Amino acid sequence: MNYWMVKSEPGSYSWEDFKKKGEDVWDGVRNYQARNFLREMKLGDLVMFYHSGKDKAVVGVAEVSEESFPDPNNPDWLAVKLKVNSSLKNPVTLQDIKSEDLLSNMLMLRQSRLSVMSLEKSEFDLIHKMGS
Repeated sequence: MNYWMVKSEPGSYSWEDFKKKGEDVWDGVRNYQARNFLREMKLGDLVMFYHSGKDKAVVGVAEVSEESFPDPNNPDWLAVKLKVNSSLKNPVTLQDIKSEDLLSNMLMLRQSRLSVMSLEKSEFDLIHKMGS
C-alpha cells in the first residue's frame, strides 16, 4: 500500500463537499510531478485530504477507489476516483506538521505548491495519530 496527500482550497472544494458526495473524481491536476503521482496511485491506497489556503490543515482520509484514467476535462492529463474513508477528530495544521521533527522531510514542506504528493507510511501514521 502507498500513501498520498491531496490538497484543495476549501472555498473551491472542501472536505465537507467531498463527504456529501462520498466518492468523487480527483481531476484538474496540471502539474507533471503531481500527474505522475496520480498515475502511481493504486486501488485501496490511503490519501490525506489537506485544506490549503487560509485553513492549512489535514482534515480527513480518503481511499483510492479507481486508479488513474484520462481527466474528463482534458484527456492529456489524469484523474483518479477517491472515496471518503474518515474525518480526523482534530485537524492537523501546517504549523503542527512543521513543529514535528519526524515530519521535517515531508515532500509537502519541500515542494509546497504540489497538489498531489506521496507520503511515507511513517508520515501518514504520525499525522493520523496527531489528528485522533
